[in-house]
Amino acid sequence: MAAGGPEDIDAVLALLDGATAWLVSLGRTGQWGTEPHSTNPRRIAQVAAWAGAGRLHLARIDGQAAGALVVGDAMPYVPPATEPELYVNLLVTSRAFAGRGVGARLLDRAREIARERGVRQLRVDCYRGDDRALVRYYESQGFTATDTFAVGEWPGQLLVERLRSG
Repeated sequence: MAAGGPEDIDAVLALLDGATAWLVSLGRTGQWGTEPHSTNPRRIAQVAAWAGAGRLHLARIDGQAAGALVVGDAMPYVPPATEPELYVNLLVTSRAFAGRGVGARLLDRAREIARERGVRQLRVDCYRGDDRALVRYYESQGFTATDTFAVGEWPGQLLVERLRSG
């Protein structure tokens, strides 16, 4: 696990493009659509801002980017937190390393950062459509589904994890 920076923007965009292509191959276009993130100026600027602000963390396996995590403040479309928190803004992993616990390791890094900052709440939001597979993934990682919301027609789910100290 390593902190990411501006030199990792292309790697994160490649992870996002790979995840989108995989979702499209499954007929799951509701989460991120069908177009590559690397051609979307808004997404490129978002990843660059995350990387430049020190909010990006990368998991690497054999020198390759296996996953990316971005943490920071809650997204504006979710209900505000009622206590100090750390928010998972992005979690994406490479299908090339599926089944190797990359997402879980990245979420463990988010927990470490939260504890270092003295906060006991970690929140994340995700796509709630199709069969709620992504919601179930986060629940399997220790999160509890709370509020539902929509951004336009995109159905979202907010999840929270209460962290133990230590």
